Amino acid sequence: MKRDSIDFESGEIGTLFRRMLVPTLLGTLAMSAMTVIDGMIVGHGVGAIGVAAVNIVVPIYLIMSGIGIMVGAGCSVVASIHLSQNKLKVARLNVTQALLVSALVVTFIAALVLIFPEDTARLLGASPTLMPHVLDYMIWLMPGFIFEMFGLIGLFIIRLDGAPRFAMWCNIIPAVLNAILDWVLVFPVGMGVKGAGVATSFCMILGGVMALGYLIFKANNLKLQLPKLSLKSFRLTLRNIGYQCRIGLSSLMGELSLAVLIYIGNLIFMRYLGDDGVGAFGISCYYTPFFFSVGNSIAQSAQPIISYNYGVERWSNVARVRRLLLSTSFAVGVVVALLFCLLPEPLVALFVDASSRAGEIAIAGFPYFALGIVFFILNVAVIGYYQSVERIGRTILLVSLRGLIFLLPCFILLPRLYGEAGIWLAMPISEVLTLLSIVVASRIDRLRGVA
Repeated sequence: MKRDSIDFESGEIGTLFRRMLVPTLLGTLAMSAMTVIDGMIVGHGVGAIGVAAVNIVVPIYLIMSGIGIMVGAGCSVVASIHLSQNKLKVARLNVTQALLVSALVVTFIAALVLIFPEDTARLLGASPTLMPHVLDYMIWLMPGFIFEMFGLIGLFIIRLDGAPRFAMWCNIIPAVLNAILDWVLVFPVGMGVKGAGVATSFCMILGGVMALGYLIFKANNLKLQLPKLSLKSFRLTLRNIGYQCRIGLSSLMGELSLAVLIYIGNLIFMRYLGDDGVGAFGISCYYTPFFFSVGNSIAQSAQPIISYNYGVERWSNVARVRRLLLSTSFAVGVVVALLFCLLPEPLVALFVDASSRAGEIAIAGFPYFALGIVFFILNVAVIGYYQSVERIGRTILLVSLRGLIFLLPCFILLPRLYGEAGIWLAMPISEVLTLLSIVVASRIDRLRGVA
């Protein structure tokens, strides 16, 4: 089956993977760069307290984006399998249902946050000192999330439709504009963290409009198709969305695991090291979406190839893509980990004065934090693989292990044993234990003859 210049049916696997990976990786790295630049501008324009305030709000951002990634990943797998079976109308209907329902859900959540902003901020762990900055950022961020759903889900579908380069530009253009607006609103205009929130929200809207515009006017096969207004259609929509969410649930849980990491980390750092500790942890959390994006972009690049070949039962092709997925994730993870181990001071200085208390805490902690990067990226990629072949139970188990079952005890026990270093080691130890679980599960699969 040909979609634009991407031939999932007869294309060479290595070439397909590279053609999907390069634009996907560049696009997601651009979005990660947007996050990092946002933090740099806030750090130098407002100070460590601004970084800490933004970090308090990050769990909400991850929950919202997790909903979009969950529905997008599930919809992409379902639509890919339908396309491999020449069920074009069904694939289009699934795409439209995914966009409509996710936008409604996120609108409801955003409305609750806007109605109860101070309660939400306190629940997230904001101290009295951080409260005004948290509110300034959070309130202005909320309107953009509705369009963020169109962007997140749309990118999955645009890649599946054979246009990974356009998907890349849907990331890059808002990212560049966000950096410009951030600087203008924080420095010349003097809006502080409120300016960062306005800039980010505006660029989420832009990315969503670009993705939605493609699906309405430019799509090759996966054009939007509105469902009928009937009780039967409503039930069908609920059924389809439910199945998409089951497949994509691990993606939501992956984002939730990041949210848990940041939320619990904020509480632990606040307890042991105060606002400066949260600011230092906030710097590492600005980089964490970068690690996640690397692993996730590798998984997203492989997903349509795996799902298509899985749908037509070409198991040798599935195995080849899996090998490419693992080798690429490992190689990239090693490079990124070395960067953070060897250059903590300049990486921290991008955000705050390296000689400040927050800077000193971050510089001391980065080498410990970097130990988990290889395992983090590998785990994200492997979970994406299991999702692509509809191993729903396996993906949910692995995400639960890394995000809750291993992480929470590590955050509680390690600081008591190793002090400040133990806080930074919680994530790496959790990721190592998760990867060991994957290895054990894979060996059990081989003994059972399961792919």
